[in-house]
Amino acid sequence: MILAFTNVKGGVGKTTSAVNLAAVLARELDVLLVDLDPQGSAAYSLGVPSEPAGDSLTEVLVDARPLAEALWETPIRGLDVAAGGIALSSAQIALARRKDPTALLRRALVPVRKHYDFIIIDCPPGLGLLSLIGLGAARCFVVPVTPQYLALEALERFFGGLERLDGELRSEARLLGILLTMIDHRTKVTEDVCRQVRKRHGGRVFGTEIPINVRLAQAPEYGSSIFDFESWAPGALAYSRLGAEILRRARRQGLI
Repeated sequence: MILAFTNVKGGVGKTTSAVNLAAVLARELDVLLVDLDPQGSAAYSLGVPSEPAGDSLTEVLVDARPLAEALWETPIRGLDVAAGGIALSSAQIALARRKDPTALLRRALVPVRKHYDFIIIDCPPGLGLLSLIGLGAARCFVVPVTPQYLALEALERFFGGLERLDGELRSEARLLGILLTMIDHRTKVTEDVCRQVRKRHGGRVFGTEIPINVRLAQAPEYGSSIFDFESWAPGALAYSRLGAEILRRARRQGLI
């Protein structure tokens, strides 16, 4: 099972969701988190250097180094991380010159896939080359959306962009679900945007919603998932429910 978190808009809880879903699944499964965002926030959130020394995803994608040499163990048993850091940003020029660049990560994952039950890819915002490389490796993807009108508009641009890139992407990845994040139902805009998303996309929207929760924002400072930082926080409970819902959907769709 290879799942990507992606959206054209930043600040929608994409990295937070990738990190905490990986952490909750690692309770029972062997999980690899692939940090394709040059900011390196997913790796940093789990205590891995955002600028890893030695081989990294950059060397894996550009120089065809084995992915196994670019893996980091995290404090969470059963969860490893592959990170590239800021070097991934400048590497895009070299990657664009490669034949079939969107297949690079998919091929790199082949030798290590047997060691993991679940692989999660955190893509950078937008539909640039790195995001397409992530989607090219995934079997399915999740799109986080915040309760903002601009985020709602960005969601439609994301699906429109995917349609236009369909031939170039050469990916069989399909939507697993749309995830509503940073939810506070006390506000009118939250109620309105959530209603519009569910009306437009129906069953494609996860039933689980991730509440706005200060503990989710604080946990990365300590190199920790929400479960190791404050396991009883509302955000932790929500990501536990999301993990169960994602597994149910994936089984129904024959992805695992």
